[in-house]
Amino acid sequence: MNHHMILVHGIGLGAWCWYRLVDRFHSSCPDRLVTAIDLGGCGADPRSFDSILTVADYVQPLMDLLESLPSHKRVILIGHSYGGLPIALAAERFPEKVVAAVFLTAYMPGCSSPLGHLLQEDLEMAEKLIRPGQLFVDEMMRYVLTEEKYGRVKKVFILCEEDEVMNVDFQRFLIQNSPPDHVKIMEGAYHMAMLSKPKELQQCLDEIVAKYG
Repeated sequence: MNHHMILVHGIGLGAWCWYRLVDRFHSSCPDRLVTAIDLGGCGADPRSFDSILTVADYVQPLMDLLESLPSHKRVILIGHSYGGLPIALAAERFPEKVVAAVFLTAYMPGCSSPLGHLLQEDLEMAEKLIRPGQLFVDEMMRYVLTEEKYGRVKKVFILCEEDEVMNVDFQRFLIQNSPPDHVKIMEGAYHMAMLSKPKELQQCLDEIVAKYG
């Protein structure tokens, strides 16, 4: 089945960061629907990032897209880095539409604790990337994912061995803390795997789609 693939960028980035991967899919799989979105205040989104005051503001484009899809449509969400949290929220809200959530060297929360706990685990790293207020750490503490919704969505973690931002130890912590249904390893892949290894990432995603799609 040709499920809609939705690509969700990390903090401070935009849909543009997926362009190499999207181009590869359009060239090799023209019938596959692939959408890279801009979250609130990012990329081509008309709002300034300073105007994005809440998590709801930030994830609104993703939620609006899923809301707009017909009830019979099914999607595979791919979140990179901080983008793991938006796709987790989307899976919680639309579990009937999300076939699988793929965490590309991304924050992968479980159902046992608020999302903000993950950010606290690695806040030193996060502060180096972006101003802490833009991570919505305090607000994320109010979001808890449920077994009935988020818990029923299949989850895949793609581990990037050479990630210089979310190092391998932290990626393994995420996997151990919230075991996914499947783990795939990209050898020699850095944090921005969609730019440095688009061919290998496409192959990885093709395998995931074949397994869960």
